[in-house]
Amino acid sequence: MKLPGQKEFEVSSACENVPTGELDNGTGSGPSPDSPSDTDRGELGVPKDPLLFIQLNELLGWPQALEWRETGRWVLFEEKLEVGAGRWSVPHVPTLALPSLQKLRSLLAEGLVLLDCPAQSFLELVEQVTRVDSLSPELRGQLQALLLQRPQHLIQPTGTRPCQGSAHPREASHSEEAPLKEQRQNPLRRKLPPGAEAGAVLAGELGFLVQPLGAFVRLRDPVVLGPLTEVPLPSRFFCLLLGPSTLGKGYHEMGRAMAILLSDPQFQWSVRRASNLHDLLAALDAFLEEVTVLPPGRWDPTARIAPPKCLPSQHKRILSQLKEVQGPSARHGALAEDRLFGGLIQDVRRKASWYPSDFLDALHPQCFSAVLYIYLATVTNAITFGGLLGEATSGAQGVLESFLGTAVAGAAFCLMAGQPLTILSSTGPVLVFERLLFSFSRDYNLDYLPFRLWVGIWVATFCLALVATEASVLVRYFTRFTEEGFCALISLIFIYDAVGKMLSLTSAYPIQHPGYPAYGCFCQYPDLGGNESQWMRTEPKDRDDISSLDLGLVNASLLPPPECARRGGRPHGPSCHAVPDIAFFSLLLFLTSFLLAMALKHVKTSRFFPSGVRKVLGDFSSVLAMLLGCGLDSFLGLATPKLTVPSEFKPTLPGRGWLVSPFGTNPWWLSVAAALPALLLSILIFMDQQITAVILNRAEYKLRKGAGFHLDLFCVAVLMVLTSALGLPWYVSATVISLAHMDSLRRESRACALGEPRSFLGIREQRLTGLVVFILTGTSIFLAPVLKFIPMPVLYGIFLYMGVAAISSIQFTKRVQLLFMPAKQQPDLLLLRHVPLSRVHLFTAIQLACLGLLWIIKSTPAAIIFPLMLLGLVGVRKALERVFSPQELLWLDELMPEKERSIPEKGLEPEYSLSGDSEDVSPRWALSGEAGRGGESAFVQESSLKSNLSIKPEDLINTIIPLRSSLTQVH
Repeated sequence: MKLPGQKEFEVSSACENVPTGELDNGTGSGPSPDSPSDTDRGELGVPKDPLLFIQLNELLGWPQALEWRETGRWVLFEEKLEVGAGRWSVPHVPTLALPSLQKLRSLLAEGLVLLDCPAQSFLELVEQVTRVDSLSPELRGQLQALLLQRPQHLIQPTGTRPCQGSAHPREASHSEEAPLKEQRQNPLRRKLPPGAEAGAVLAGELGFLVQPLGAFVRLRDPVVLGPLTEVPLPSRFFCLLLGPSTLGKGYHEMGRAMAILLSDPQFQWSVRRASNLHDLLAALDAFLEEVTVLPPGRWDPTARIAPPKCLPSQHKRILSQLKEVQGPSARHGALAEDRLFGGLIQDVRRKASWYPSDFLDALHPQCFSAVLYIYLATVTNAITFGGLLGEATSGAQGVLESFLGTAVAGAAFCLMAGQPLTILSSTGPVLVFERLLFSFSRDYNLDYLPFRLWVGIWVATFCLALVATEASVLVRYFTRFTEEGFCALISLIFIYDAVGKMLSLTSAYPIQHPGYPAYGCFCQYPDLGGNESQWMRTEPKDRDDISSLDLGLVNASLLPPPECARRGGRPHGPSCHAVPDIAFFSLLLFLTSFLLAMALKHVKTSRFFPSGVRKVLGDFSSVLAMLLGCGLDSFLGLATPKLTVPSEFKPTLPGRGWLVSPFGTNPWWLSVAAALPALLLSILIFMDQQITAVILNRAEYKLRKGAGFHLDLFCVAVLMVLTSALGLPWYVSATVISLAHMDSLRRESRACALGEPRSFLGIREQRLTGLVVFILTGTSIFLAPVLKFIPMPVLYGIFLYMGVAAISSIQFTKRVQLLFMPAKQQPDLLLLRHVPLSRVHLFTAIQLACLGLLWIIKSTPAAIIFPLMLLGLVGVRKALERVFSPQELLWLDELMPEKERSIPEKGLEPEYSLSGDSEDVSPRWALSGEAGRGGESAFVQESSLKSNLSIKPEDLINTIIPLRSSLTQVH
């Protein structure tokens, strides 16, 4: 029997019989390596549950023309059908009334619950859910016919928007084959990862029913239920909620309640493993226990709560998802061995297995953007430090040596290093040491390059000794306090140099004023005969005193043009009426490149443009900013300073070859005395290299291939000998450029739930981008005709962008901002909930004092002790344990290894941590002694707890659900 307005579909059609695998191979549903489920769940020792898409079909039109219409859909957040606008609402956090959950619980408790139902088609499923004693055969037939009616879906094709043009969103066709075609073309499929399943909730009022009818079904094997859902996914859950007419939206709200329950990760996890009705009700009760109630009259029920930027972790809610991390000595990937060079051998073995993938993983368009960005940054850095090095060494080294050394050392490091994402470069601290070493050689009439060669040999020897004795395990003492101090110092050097170089252009291109004499504007007066004055002499009296310039003219003065005209003269000269503004235009290019790079970087998280366009603009932000600056400069054609590279391949110092003589004119004993300055430089190289390595290998970057602290230091030691023998600059890891390199290779999920922000999956770890960057740097000598069109102010702006991006990414910057915020205007950081504000300010002030001291020492003749001051940061951090409690240090920094072992296990308390620029509410053991690097959250246990709590996730699964059932029965 058919009801009015009903159109029946045959479940034996092709819609039902399409294999699941064939459906999964549709457009946009192929394997996605960037799917968050593959990464996040793979780290947890629990069975992987597929993503669940939930759809609410509501029965409308009683009693005239009944039809099923999709009115809501969920993945993590809710989307409502806005009938008047003909579109789906924006994803938002769903809200519910408690009575709807209570009514739903009562209906499920008295209704039909089928777990592991063997139905293989929608017809079989309908027959089973209608097989209840309360229905007469006639009503059962009517209900079956009603349930088999095709639902109406709102499917918006790609590129079609209801508000544009006259085309309206299409509803699914009613032919037998068309629904599957419409489902295949649904753009929503591309947002769902492979293996996703569906859950259908049917709710509504039916007048011929005397009492409510409720059914909950979990299919043993997920099957595609024809056009029941708008996306052709295999369905795992089916829920039916029907009953007689009532006041209000009773069944609509109960249907929403069921859909919201299924979208909850904990409820879904429990229901997938439930074995009877009591397990189902226990999962519902557990959901009710965590429900937050908003009091009436304190908020607008029509308001939609936007999804949070960072979803809370489910570790605390799902007990089986225990996540262990390595102990304190292994958290940076540097493990101590009992034999010489044991750590180096371990690094080589670990990295060798990843070597082929280090090149295959670079076959991605994102790597092309990273190459362009880092190449220009590296070239600019080589030119800048090469020029500074030439000034510091009176031409003994210069830009050409900087180019050659950057190319050779960088390419060799990318091929051999344990962390190839590191970018080698000349750094400010090493440049300071080179300047001091040259000054010492000049003051004592020593041959600089041979003396420098022996210093480099001794530094390499000391570094090899550090590698052999596993000194890299000391990086565990480099806490966030040390990392942030060093990172802030290097970032400030970048910012200071970028702004200083920009302002120095005003000396080469002075800001000109009307009548400025140096640019040939003077006032001519006619003589008594009416003729203008003539040139008498062209040479100035004193070239150093512009005020004494003799113009060689009769009846001439240097009055400004307006004053000259007022006195009857005539302004004469090239700059009387035209004021070149090279300095101002350079400043415009500088700010344009910086601000545009910052703006385009934030486009990725904005609401403008499709996601693909946002990703391209974000990935190529720096490149686009530089191209725009170059285009603007070329369009106006002003003579701004351009990038200059050497055009000849020969040493800067005339008369020397590429190989440095071991002694030159120096006495032989100087080769032994060079060990003293080499010891200080070794400390600087070790601190500079390893602090940068610690920053780059933070757990928050989710690196899969591991670190290589021993191997990296070994490569730096070998390259130290090579660069010293060739008279090239010394190179270590460049913190700011390396961070920019990693930031340009961030991987984010492509398939994510509606309304869910793209999740960070890690870094694209490979060797090819760095290798290509340094090869291009070496060939830049032959690219001079092309590179000469790049304005230097644009590159200075990119330098400023890298420095600002690096310093803004650390927690220290956020705590400095708190110093200037009134208490009422401060953000609600979890850090401030657990540490008094005065203690936070005290910790920040100590960091600022240390940073200021480092800057002063770096800028004064006392820079020779700069390496010891870097080492002193660790001592200052150790002394802070007498000022701050362990709980405060855990929030402000992290605990030192000895302090971790001294805290008893009973002191473990679940806490929360602050991560990045948003609050991460993932729990961690506050006094476990293992804090995440850089503020990231980690579920941590002491090594002693690991041995005692060797519980398998499967055992927890088999224990928790029966326990909940027992508690429900007790109730």
